[in-house]
Amino acid sequence: MRENFQNIDGKKLEIVHEIKSAYDEGKISLEEARKALKDRVQHLAPYEIAIIEQEMVEETEDECLKEDIQAMLEVFQDVLVTKEQSLPENHPISCYRRENAKMKELLLSVEDLVQYPLIKNQWLELYEELLKFKIHLSRKQNQLYPVLEKKGFTRPTTTMWTLDDFIRDEIAECYNLLLEDREEEFIGKQAELVADVRDLMDKEENILYPTSLEMINDEEFRYMAEGDREIGFAYITVEPEKSPNQNISHTASQSTSPLSGLSSAPGFAEELAGLLGKYGFNNKEEKLNVTTGQLTLEQINLIYQHMPVDLSYVDENELVCFYTDTKHRVFPRSKNVIGRDVKNCHPKASVHIVEEIIKKFRSGEQDKAEFWINKPDLFIYIIYYAVRDEKGKFRGVLEMMQDCTHIRSLQGSQTLLTWEQQEKGEGKETAEDEDKREGSETSEDVGNKESAGTLG
Repeated sequence: MRENFQNIDGKKLEIVHEIKSAYDEGKISLEEARKALKDRVQHLAPYEIAIIEQEMVEETEDECLKEDIQAMLEVFQDVLVTKEQSLPENHPISCYRRENAKMKELLLSVEDLVQYPLIKNQWLELYEELLKFKIHLSRKQNQLYPVLEKKGFTRPTTTMWTLDDFIRDEIAECYNLLLEDREEEFIGKQAELVADVRDLMDKEENILYPTSLEMINDEEFRYMAEGDREIGFAYITVEPEKSPNQNISHTASQSTSPLSGLSSAPGFAEELAGLLGKYGFNNKEEKLNVTTGQLTLEQINLIYQHMPVDLSYVDENELVCFYTDTKHRVFPRSKNVIGRDVKNCHPKASVHIVEEIIKKFRSGEQDKAEFWINKPDLFIYIIYYAVRDEKGKFRGVLEMMQDCTHIRSLQGSQTLLTWEQQEKGEGKETAEDEDKREGSETSEDVGNKESAGTLG
């Protein structure tokens, strides 16, 4: 991870590591740790703390997954230098900050409402907003963490992902207590929920976002912004990108990509596309020989996009290679998942299941694994197949996932064409349907969902 930063003071980090370890092991008090840091270190940037935390986690497996950020910041509070960088409104980090600002308002509403006798409809309205925070968490997991992971900063993938899931589950649990009229339990959990969500946002704003701005260049943030729009946003509206050159920079000189600046050349993309097409590359009209027919690349993509199932493919090297970009995806996906080690696409609690599936498939002991989520008004079916070539060699894992709620509701037979019935039964999912599907998940369901699916 250190190689992503210039002018890292290794000796300074060793001193911090020594003091923090002594404090964690109870060898020195909080006051002694603070004084030692102030005397010997003077100041620390957020990314330096990120490096220290990353390296300390790598040394031990006995880590506290739900670490209290306030407890950590108490140690560093006299030496931590933070400065919120001014960013364009549509910058990915700006979007995370704007969502946090709205969440902070909602948490104030929780603290206000908890003082009064419970009125269910007021709380339901508030919790329907709180539940939307999972979009913020999902976008981090699918967009921001993969980029940091590729640069060696794996702490978000391994540890903060678990904290994200804990917060998501905690909100869902409280919502279900409210639905079940378990008022005393519900009210009793509000203070802890508020503290936990604030703790997560502090971790994001004090460490994650500043470190991300140091490690990720402008070109990578532009690419990230495209995937962010695929997943969506919580509480905020992000205007569509007007042009490839739309300002999303946070520094004029940070981008080191060899392709940086190419987009500014007028007509370059069109000329390149024409040149590739001239020599038979990327030609939409060219027919490709598939096993049972001929299709253009455009037709293949259209077929994938219109399939009623979601597909993901992990190759024999356990890297995510492909997913279908459908409008009805059961779980969110973004382009940043491509090329990732599949084990890093899951929280630690479910990695062992992913590893077991691949191990059994690779050895030939098993060829498929089935999972399903069954709740009132919801049935999601997930199946994994071992992919093998003609010689029987293991070539990866294919995941297929489908919301089968409508299919399971069918009765009798239908052999006549009736458009009206189909429109009622198979229309596009409305916002109300989506809220019902997502709101019905308990923490147990979420855990099962993360364990069962998905590989990609």
